Amino acid sequence: MKNISIWQDTVNNKDKYDTLNENIDVDILIIGGGITGCSTFYQFRDDNRSVALVEKNMLGSGASSRSSAKITFLQEDIYTKLTNIFGKDKAYLYYRSQKEALKIVRELIEIENIDCDFKSSKSYLYTIDPLNIKKIEKEKSIVSSFREKTNTIKRLPNGMKVEAGFYVNNTYTFHPLKYLKEIVRKSISKNHRVYENTKIIKIEKFEDSFKCYTETNIIKAKKIVLALHYPYFLFPYLMPLKCYLEKSFLVCSSVKNSYDFNAINIEKPLKSMRYYNDYLLTVSSSTNLAFASNSKKMVSDLENNTNITNYDYVWSNYDLITMDHLPLIGFIDDNLIISTGYNTWGNSNGILASTIIKDLIDNKYNIYKELFDPRRAFNKGKLINYPINIYSNLYSFIDSKVNKNKAFYNGNPRFTRIDGKNVAIYKDDKGIEHTIYNKCPHLGCSLVFNEVEKTWDCPCHGSRFDLDGKCILGPSNYDISLVDKSKN
Repeated sequence: MKNISIWQDTVNNKDKYDTLNENIDVDILIIGGGITGCSTFYQFRDDNRSVALVEKNMLGSGASSRSSAKITFLQEDIYTKLTNIFGKDKAYLYYRSQKEALKIVRELIEIENIDCDFKSSKSYLYTIDPLNIKKIEKEKSIVSSFREKTNTIKRLPNGMKVEAGFYVNNTYTFHPLKYLKEIVRKSISKNHRVYENTKIIKIEKFEDSFKCYTETNIIKAKKIVLALHYPYFLFPYLMPLKCYLEKSFLVCSSVKNSYDFNAINIEKPLKSMRYYNDYLLTVSSSTNLAFASNSKKMVSDLENNTNITNYDYVWSNYDLITMDHLPLIGFIDDNLIISTGYNTWGNSNGILASTIIKDLIDNKYNIYKELFDPRRAFNKGKLINYPINIYSNLYSFIDSKVNKNKAFYNGNPRFTRIDGKNVAIYKDDKGIEHTIYNKCPHLGCSLVFNEVEKTWDCPCHGSRFDLDGKCILGPSNYDISLVDKSKN
């Protein structure tokens, strides 16, 4: 069993890009090499302006490599939620945006002849709980009112019986890493460069531009796009109050029969599925990151929820969830654009975001500008999760400090102090001890040990570190220092 995603295991990594080793001056700097950043880089492929894309690790090494890789407008009961908060007109506008995203990616793949296992796939929404039949019927009614053809079902194509459900046509699945690596490769030019293993650790406004500091160099940019999973530069914009992180586990299991459909249920616990070649990919055990410290229990819950106990791959993913279920795409300051908060639907929204960002930078009208504006007002009276979100953000920090040694660890890792500092020590299967300072460099939360993937994880904002403290996922920009055990 492999503790990486099937996408990471089945992509050719021949294209590697240099680390930035000089000061540069560009018109547009894109920070983040996931679906959003790479798609935005592609949007400027024929532009005369100078563009740089920087990624702190390798392209596609973050959330884009860990999704279920669906591209669909049928997203749980999103249209019911948006109708309740904003009214039907805005719900329809979001539907229209998702349909446009599907059109964009289909045409791009056809024009560029990109080999990324792109397939047409019917999308199913279902419930196995009789109490949720009315929820299914309401979502179906709203989608149908958008003049979208919906089809009622009592079982999924693989034979699974459901209490209620429906499906829509003309949605897709693909291989996200093959996609993003190809669109980047086709966009490289003398004036459009990509840098991997290049961390932006600070951004400063400088006259009519920005200075972006890496560990060794400075990038001057007239405009910046923050295509980041978690926007770690944005303390003044109260991001922790507008969104929270959700953690889920995914498994891939080999199957005898494969089907061209994808499905998701409307209730908790979550069960989302799709097929890739001879594998069934299942997502489950989804929960607020603040309450997701016990990774082994989350996988056990997934097994119980799905009746899947034998699988070839298991990995986790983080999704940024906004309070009003809409992404955050647009200006947050003069010449500074953010794109994040996709509410588990990062493929369609990330691809769509690239076209919105291009229009915003070109000062062109875009019909979705106001819908996704990061500075929009949040109607707290209609957002039932708002108090829960404030509580969870506080809980994750406090719990990380007062409850470092979780009961489920059973003595490994163990926690102690060296030179007056808290450290954590994990003994691996070969008996080798890995000792790190137990403090996330981002905002100081104490770390939890992910027993499934063998990583140190931050329960506050989702930073991840390998056994020896190397940062493998942000928002942290720094590794954790190793500890000299001889002093213990």
